[in-house]
Amino acid sequence: MSSPIFSLLLLPHSAAPPMAAICVHRTPFAASKPQPPHGGPRPSPPSTVGSPRWIRRSYCSHVARWWSAAERRSRKEEDWPYLSAIGKAADPDGGAVQENGLLDPTLLAIGRTQNLGDDSVGEQKTEELAGVLEEEETNGDDSVSASRTVLDSSVEVSDSSTVPDCIVEETKAEKEVLMSSSALDVEEEEETDEQEQTQTRVFVDHPSYHRAGNPYGDSNGAFGDNQFRFTILCYAACEAPLVLPLGGYTYGEKSLFIVNDWHASLVAVLLAAKYRPYGVYKDARSILVIHNLAHQGVEPATTYEYMGLPPEWYGALEWIFPTWARKHALDKGEAVNLLKGAIVTADRIVTVSQGYSWEITTPEGGHGLNELLNSRKFVLNGITNGIDTNEWNPTSDKHIPFHYSVDDLSGKAQCKAALQKELGLPIRPDCPLIGFIGRLDYQKGTDVIRSALHELLQDDIQFIMLGSGNPETEDWMRWVESTNREKFRGWVGFNVPVSHRITAGCDILLMPSRYEPCGLNQLYAMRYGTVPVVNCTGGLRDTVENFDPFATDSSGQGTGWRFSPLSKESMLLKLRVAIQTYREHKASWEGLMKRGMSKDFSWDSAAIQYERIFDWTFVDPPYIR
Repeated sequence: MSSPIFSLLLLPHSAAPPMAAICVHRTPFAASKPQPPHGGPRPSPPSTVGSPRWIRRSYCSHVARWWSAAERRSRKEEDWPYLSAIGKAADPDGGAVQENGLLDPTLLAIGRTQNLGDDSVGEQKTEELAGVLEEEETNGDDSVSASRTVLDSSVEVSDSSTVPDCIVEETKAEKEVLMSSSALDVEEEEETDEQEQTQTRVFVDHPSYHRAGNPYGDSNGAFGDNQFRFTILCYAACEAPLVLPLGGYTYGEKSLFIVNDWHASLVAVLLAAKYRPYGVYKDARSILVIHNLAHQGVEPATTYEYMGLPPEWYGALEWIFPTWARKHALDKGEAVNLLKGAIVTADRIVTVSQGYSWEITTPEGGHGLNELLNSRKFVLNGITNGIDTNEWNPTSDKHIPFHYSVDDLSGKAQCKAALQKELGLPIRPDCPLIGFIGRLDYQKGTDVIRSALHELLQDDIQFIMLGSGNPETEDWMRWVESTNREKFRGWVGFNVPVSHRITAGCDILLMPSRYEPCGLNQLYAMRYGTVPVVNCTGGLRDTVENFDPFATDSSGQGTGWRFSPLSKESMLLKLRVAIQTYREHKASWEGLMKRGMSKDFSWDSAAIQYERIFDWTFVDPPYIR
């Protein structure tokens, strides 16, 4: 590979320390509103805005009608003033339109419009990471060095005329002197080994990113303007390689974009609809990575005009709900589907496991996109996610009281006893301890656990559940604990140290997920010598090898048990087989533990497969030319 690689994804608030360090010094938005150039008056904002959770769509939609860099190059500069980043718009309130009909540059930038009449939007001190551009480049010897570019909410408007007004560069040496008026902070970290590795993070700001909650929503649900918020992210991602001196130079047009889920799907569409027609990004490629097909970014069809796409490209995003899914008889079911647009336009498609790449082409797992994905299955691949083998390592895990390894399993029993003591369960080394860690929702199969647990607790076992989600299931966990104090513990909520201790202390991990694109808990469990019992679906099918006690090896073969179909009866059957094996066949059980702990689920293995996909992507011409 000789082209830079950009990956667009989201980060939670608990990002890595270097990212957090940049955010900590961010000047509150309300104290640093952009000023108009040349000392002119600041345009008036729209007269009213609702709660901070809502940005008035009529206003934001016009701001989103941007021109790409390619369109700018095709027009004479004297025909229109250079807007701060990319854009042409009309203010619905009429207060910010210049004589030539263009929106005032102070209201338009890759990462900033003015505070829309509600200072509370800017005064919120939540530091939300809006997304990430991950970039990888290669040295002359074809060895890969990776750098990562992060789009975040910590930029101010700059007066620079050579790059978009919301973007400036900050090197690692300048990290301690963060500029409160900078529009783009870039952190670079260099490592010298046999090859040099540089990390670059790009932060993008916008008032709609200044709100409490996570990148997608808050306690009231998903944000109503998510389509607009991620449209900004996608436009910035497309512009960054062209105009930003990342690492001292612009990466240019021969780049590879890694498009993660619907939030970044517009990047693939923009390359095809707004760049290549103007001769830009002809050598670029895009790879769509699907983590969960159930989330597709579907919005009303009327929002299409707000994305700044040509009218003739509506068919790429067009989505018609089936009759049964419409709200009333007059509902035509017309919508736009951002993930569909990326499936149509991306050069290759990757899912997070081989099993899931097949499931999404079936009517049962395709969520309405199975026929479209079937038509592109020749470029559809599955790569199982890796895990952080430094954080999840039983030999050095800081969250567990005792350490152990595949060669010395004595610490495993000690972790089990410590967990039983911590949770107030009877300390019984001979009693099988079963655990569940995950969201309490329909996808994770908690309803199957609820239907089977009463019967399961009749056996001599102990059961621990950790998770949050459905309030009814949370209350059920509390009730079961109150009536089965010797056998059941329910931890409502999520706690990282406790999840590590449950993973290390349990004998069996139960995962009855209805669908699981990849699944990580079963990978953590096997690394810690905890035997998984899983539903035969998606990544669970790929990563858990069914136990065969009659294999040539005296301890058998396999790393756990898979059951199918998903039902109370089939789940109880496999659990009881596992419980019997634990009690009566210690040599086989130890073999199960050691085989799971010996598996390589690191990102090194996944990275090799991704590099192969990257090479394949550039073999063929762009899918949409």
